[in-house]
Amino acid sequence: MSLLEISDLVAVYGNVRATHGISLKVNENEIVALVGSNGAGKSSTFKAVMGLVKVASGTIWFNGEDISGRPPYSMTRRGLALSPEGRRVFAATSVQENLLAGAHILNKSAIGERLEQILIYFPRLRERLKQAAGNLSGGEQQMLAIGRALMSRPRLLLLDEPSLGLAPVMVQRIGELIREIQSKERLAVVLAEQNANWALKLASRGIAVETGRVKFEGPSAELRDNTEIKRAYLGA
Repeated sequence: MSLLEISDLVAVYGNVRATHGISLKVNENEIVALVGSNGAGKSSTFKAVMGLVKVASGTIWFNGEDISGRPPYSMTRRGLALSPEGRRVFAATSVQENLLAGAHILNKSAIGERLEQILIYFPRLRERLKQAAGNLSGGEQQMLAIGRALMSRPRLLLLDEPSLGLAPVMVQRIGELIREIQSKERLAVVLAEQNANWALKLASRGIAVETGRVKFEGPSAELRDNTEIKRAYLGA
């Protein structure tokens, strides 16, 4: 059984459809690339999973439970975590306070140990622990957003455009960290990315979406060799 299974999802903002029947599966302990252009429906799919937009029709199953339309506050306790597009750190508060905000479901006795593990993954955040998050570089803010999402010990981590606006060297470093964390934590990761080439190199499987629908799906290596995928998503 898949960890996450989305079937014929129609997510809406008021009367506007953001997705048009998206269906996909994510298995335990795998990295999946959800690729497509801006406005293709990637972020809306994530928001529907997290209960942040209305599900007009279709179903979302997580760990064998139908979570369609469940309130956002319940998703973290179920083992879901989202690092949103644009990072959305709390700019006026410290790096440490941002990280602790992601630990609200943990027992107090477990928070210190979890914080230490996140700082091992992201040593740069340890150096800036008392600094205001708004003073960090873009790459450091991205690390903080991922670290904050990881504080709750999720089973499924949704990363929305983690490479957006970052220098190539930082994109490479973020990719290395995603691989390391996924392996050590043994969690599933879904990358929603416009940078399809980078995402497909990280992931074992790829799903290409266009205008709110799944257009291609398969092993990442096959998608990267597909002529139409190359032309539409890889800049070839």
